[in-house]
Amino acid sequence: MSSYARPAIEGPVVRNDDGRVIEYGRRWEGSPPEDSYSVDAHPERFAPLHAVAEALVEHLRDTYDIEVTEGVESGPELRRPTGEVARTVHLQPRDPAAAPLTIVFTDYPGVFVRAGMLQEFAFPVCGCDACDSTWEGEADQLEKTVLAVAEGRFRERIGGGAEPWVEYALEFPDGSSSGRVPAGESPAPRVEAARARLDENGGGWQPWPLRA
Repeated sequence: MSSYARPAIEGPVVRNDDGRVIEYGRRWEGSPPEDSYSVDAHPERFAPLHAVAEALVEHLRDTYDIEVTEGVESGPELRRPTGEVARTVHLQPRDPAAAPLTIVFTDYPGVFVRAGMLQEFAFPVCGCDACDSTWEGEADQLEKTVLAVAEGRFRERIGGGAEPWVEYALEFPDGSSSGRVPAGESPAPRVEAARARLDENGGGWQPWPLRA
């Protein structure tokens, strides 16, 4: 059981042009308006994700035997970037059988998580008005994803064939998540390097080593 606890965070109050507070997460009783899919009116509502990511970094630093490197470079380009990269924190476990993790802070504001060899998770996944996402919901997923990687509940796989897929699976205390993207979204040399590494560990990453 993880000892991580989200710090107290006061989210921003977002208002519409009439001055009324926008209650994200319950704006639409039915289907959202068609034009709301192309509108991203208030990305500032996701600013608390930076504080959550910072808390996760501190928890991981205090709990696990890892090497932490900070900078502004995210490594390979983000597949679906939102905003410019403002800061990166790379966390490398001192066990090659455990998955590396990079947390990328963007000025959107949002957070990307690079996990293992080829996985990339975005928070928020989408900030458009139609999706009606809340920072709290995105923070839940961010925390579950990062902790699953650190606790060894994360698998990667690259399929075969002429057009292979890159697949992942995460296990959470309350469920699981899985998905895949075309391997062609990543440079071929990176995919081949990932395939060799994943063949060594069978695609299953081990828990990070604890600090002594």
